[in-house]
Amino acid sequence: MTKNILPQTPYAEVIGDPIAHSKSPLIHKFWLEKLAMEADYRACHVSAAELPGYIEQRSADPDWRGCNVTIPHKIAMLDLVADPGGVREKIGAMNTIVRQADGSLMGTNTDAAGFLAPIADSDWSRKHAVVIGAGGAARAVLFALKQAGIGEITIVARNGLKATGLLVQASVKGGVLPMDARLPKADLLINASPLGMTGKPPLEVDLDPLPGDALVYDLVYAPLETKLLRAAKKRELAVVDGLDMLIGQAALAFELFFGATPPMEHDEELRKLLVAG
Repeated sequence: MTKNILPQTPYAEVIGDPIAHSKSPLIHKFWLEKLAMEADYRACHVSAAELPGYIEQRSADPDWRGCNVTIPHKIAMLDLVADPGGVREKIGAMNTIVRQADGSLMGTNTDAAGFLAPIADSDWSRKHAVVIGAGGAARAVLFALKQAGIGEITIVARNGLKATGLLVQASVKGGVLPMDARLPKADLLINASPLGMTGKPPLEVDLDPLPGDALVYDLVYAPLETKLLRAAKKRELAVVDGLDMLIGQAALAFELFFGATPPMEHDEELRKLLVAG
């Protein structure tokens, strides 16, 4: 775990293990530059064993504004910071930690709103969604789908008991399938697992059961075009890639960290930068 922060420079970070793949620094630095703000944002590798020490160290630094949290720390964070918004009960995972003026830390979740933003204009009532994964990202997805009025959710996961618990927590109708099961007919398929991410095993799934008007949404953004999305495009299904959620959740976090609204009018330029980077 490293610090290497310029003195007297407000900064925020993204933490995880691994972390080298993260595009969050590109996003936040892009917005800071556009707004001509004297602040910084960077990636910091933090293992599970280092997490409590990291939080203790950063909370004592008045220049540290907070951090985004990625795999595998979203659930562990629930025990390390204050939860004024009831994120534990509503979602069960935190992805954004903010340092208050008095040095106290609060956690929230911007993943749910970031996930929903690209598909919010569609009517998901009485629709069936399949969610692959049962980790922190899946928790945010289930919460968002519940808010969108989804009719039914099937979770595909290795740990059936854990997945069942997520359905109970989200209070939605649904069921659980093992990873090697054939997909049910569904209107929306979401990969909320790390499968398919650079350095992780591929996601092997047969899309044949999906109808022609189904939407396939992969939260993975490294690589941007995953095997899942390539297969969906081959079937001419509508797709959403991981950059949409990444940018959406980052915009909410940016305002919490730096007290400024990100310049979203530059989204096209930002997306080109992220694809190139």
